Amino acid sequence: MDAETFREFGKAAVDFIADYLETIRDNDVLPSVAPGYLLEQLPKELPEKGEQWKDVLQDVNKFIKPGLTHWQSPNFHAFYPTGCSYPSIVGEMLSTGFSVMGFNWMSSPACTELEVVVMDWLAKFFKLPEHFLHSSKGPGGGVIQGSSSESVLIAVMAAREQAVRRVKAEQPELSEGDIRARLIGYSSDQGNSCIEKAGNLGTIPIRILPADKNQILTGAQLAAAVKEDLAKGFIPTICIATMGATGTCAHDDLISLGDVCEKNKMWLHVDAAYAGAFLALDEYAHLRRGLECVDSLNYNVHKSLLINFECTAMWLRNANHIVDSFNVDAIYLKNKYEGKSDLPDFRHWQIPLGRRFRALKVWVTFRIYGAEGLRNHLLNHMRLSERFEERVLADDRLEIVAKRAMGLVCFRVKGENKLTVDLLQRITEHKKIYMVPSTFGGKTFIRFAVCGMQPKEQDVDFAFEEIDTQLTKLMSELAANGEDTWSKGKIRRLAEQAEV
Repeated sequence: MDAETFREFGKAAVDFIADYLETIRDNDVLPSVAPGYLLEQLPKELPEKGEQWKDVLQDVNKFIKPGLTHWQSPNFHAFYPTGCSYPSIVGEMLSTGFSVMGFNWMSSPACTELEVVVMDWLAKFFKLPEHFLHSSKGPGGGVIQGSSSESVLIAVMAAREQAVRRVKAEQPELSEGDIRARLIGYSSDQGNSCIEKAGNLGTIPIRILPADKNQILTGAQLAAAVKEDLAKGFIPTICIATMGATGTCAHDDLISLGDVCEKNKMWLHVDAAYAGAFLALDEYAHLRRGLECVDSLNYNVHKSLLINFECTAMWLRNANHIVDSFNVDAIYLKNKYEGKSDLPDFRHWQIPLGRRFRALKVWVTFRIYGAEGLRNHLLNHMRLSERFEERVLADDRLEIVAKRAMGLVCFRVKGENKLTVDLLQRITEHKKIYMVPSTFGGKTFIRFAVCGMQPKEQDVDFAFEEIDTQLTKLMSELAANGEDTWSKGKIRRLAEQAEV
């Protein structure tokens, strides 16, 4: 393919993407395919001769698009948002076009320096403690990782190595193997599954502590667990706190957790994968309390700030702890500028050597929207979730199970869990909107997250009308079958509503 053909293909692809996103509401949010659908339609071996780009693009529409779950549809309300915007797409295209590797400054100076710039922009936008800024000239700073999973794993491994060195200095009679065998970490049962996975990969067992009635992990709970484990000879190493739990978007008590971690020389990491974006709003200024105590923090920029996957911001109080743990030098990576500036060598701040130029799409997007546009985007998610909550509260068949948080509303059908399970199953099978369940305190509930590209009030109304329709049908069938879900009078009244 030459440059001229590339221009034709690229322009056609941009038109295809723009058409797809403009008409995305016309598609069912969930696909109507069965496992193996694509395996049965595509050749078993790669073509011997190259094909024309027009044929390839036609097949994207014919074979690939039907198998997509449309994450950018405003009818997608599952999990949390995965960001996307036209500027971010263009930034991704530019990054891919340059195809540079940014593992050290010399390998592509703009890659390193632009990342320093946008990470400080973001830290100031969130009003993070100054020691997280590169411009503070301290040992801290920010870096772009691929995901929260990577960030949590890096925090676990860095905490592990710091603990080994500290305990070895304090108790030289212990072997390194003995020390590593005693390390233990902590998190809440409301934390993301990536936390336990990080413990497995980082060879530190993560003790999962039950959250309180408000889905919060506090210092008192952590202190009790640490006391138990110290008595058993374990070495408390890290606590991974949650800011925006997967189920309900609850956030742990960082101040009290930080106090326990400081007393026990433990690393405190905060996983703010979704909720971190709302640090930018004065309405959520309380989320910043305790951040001065944490050693590291991650936020998925690819969730709520219009940046496409993958792009996770991670800040470190003292990056030297990670550099000391991960630093491996090779002669082919050395250059005359090494060690002669304050600029970070980001290859030491991550797991892989290679680094994508992710900062470019962040820079492009943030310049196009500006801080005001980003805040308005977050405020819109809040307004839409409030609108949905009002619809739920006005329906006496439904109840809210947790305080509305940011763009998330957790609700359920009143009565036994089976009603909520059956309702969600019907909604999912109809494929007009997509939501997922969660549980807490013995109750099953449905999570409604404001997602998709450029969601509007009409999308929230469409979603609630779908819920109302499916719930009315469910209740009507229960009444017809004589099932007494709450009381016979209630069922009878719901049946009458259904007929109307």
